[in-house]
Amino acid sequence: MNYKATVDFLYSALPMFSRMGAAALKKDLTNTFALCKELNNPQNNFKSIHVAGTNGKGSVSHMLAAVLQTAGYTTGLYTSPHLKDFRERIRVNGVMIEEDFVVTFTEKIKPLIETMEPSFFEITVAMAFEYFSDKQVDVAVIETGLGGRLDSTNVILPVLSVITNIGMDHMNILGNSIEQIAFEKAGIIKPGIPVVVGETLPQTEKVFEAVAAEKGAPLVWANREKYADSYSYHAEELSVEIVRAADNDKQNYILDLPGIYQVKNLVTTLTAIDQLKKAGWHIPEQAAGKGLRNVKKLTGLHGRWEVIQRQPTVVLDVGHNEDGIRQIAEQLELTDYHNLHIVIGMVKDKEINKVMQLFPKEALYYFTKAQTPRAMPEDQLAAVAAGHGLTGHHFPSVNIALQNALGRAHKADLVLVCGSVFVVGEVERNLK
Repeated sequence: MNYKATVDFLYSALPMFSRMGAAALKKDLTNTFALCKELNNPQNNFKSIHVAGTNGKGSVSHMLAAVLQTAGYTTGLYTSPHLKDFRERIRVNGVMIEEDFVVTFTEKIKPLIETMEPSFFEITVAMAFEYFSDKQVDVAVIETGLGGRLDSTNVILPVLSVITNIGMDHMNILGNSIEQIAFEKAGIIKPGIPVVVGETLPQTEKVFEAVAAEKGAPLVWANREKYADSYSYHAEELSVEIVRAADNDKQNYILDLPGIYQVKNLVTTLTAIDQLKKAGWHIPEQAAGKGLRNVKKLTGLHGRWEVIQRQPTVVLDVGHNEDGIRQIAEQLELTDYHNLHIVIGMVKDKEINKVMQLFPKEALYYFTKAQTPRAMPEDQLAAVAAGHGLTGHHFPSVNIALQNALGRAHKADLVLVCGSVFVVGEVERNLK
């Protein structure tokens, strides 16, 4: 098979969460352990950092990878899902996995696919581990898919675990309370391995403390180590002054990720870097600053308050759950524009009513759907939104909706595309 045929095979032949939802998930790690064993356990051939969380885990993973590769480490990065190209999931020093490797690996494990019937995610995790081993990376930053305890990535023994935050998402899989979700995320905590937790919540604090104590894992709360004294946004960059709580030492960082929600992710990332330094990693302050200012260029991160056009301003953001949309709403309050146009599509298994009540009523809405079976039909989404006072029109595809928004927007207006990773992924970047 060539590359296209291989990827089509992976998409069609394997249970895939983006297509099927919870039905695609396996209930344990048996398949992943079995796959890795057949490949001679490639995950044991490199150091790793494991990152989980409801929101921010993708941004933190990319930030850490950018800093580590700037510091001179050959750095693997595994994230999901992808926006445009399957190969975005697996990178070394920012460069996507070669098409030939995807083809060769898939051909090699076809007999295992037939006997084990693994999921799409299990296969891509095994592929990433094999690739990072093959490339002899110094370290790989591994982002979980869902949860942590039963996530396919949770077969690694990392040098550091990171949990960004806990919010209400994927409740049908992870549990109906913040405490239950925290317990699933805490499943990445390993015996004796330090864990950095980004945010302290009264409901989750005891969960993390209990799991860390049981595992003998040093627990570090990022928001107690550092905090942001001030921040400002200019020319699509975020300037943040970070204070170290222990001695009030101040350091300024500039991020090429302008969303204000990145302030929390920056605190988590810097705390994780401190833990690596304590363990003997050589990460000069200059490398941290340079890496953080060039995250997008170094690692290919997109879809986080990403400005792709001016006059009118068009912004893409993959925020899709209650916490993510709340952060977008906060960003909108700090953003200058004349009129607001929101292109939105969501998947059916989200808490859509809770999300809709967070959106501004004065915006004009363009309801749409991504081309995935999990997508809520655009007319149904419009009907739910109308119940929350959000008005607009509905369109059968993302780009038709976006072109309609651009047709109505004036130069000083803001057009926001959000609601689903799949919606953002379908946006054609060559806008008129």
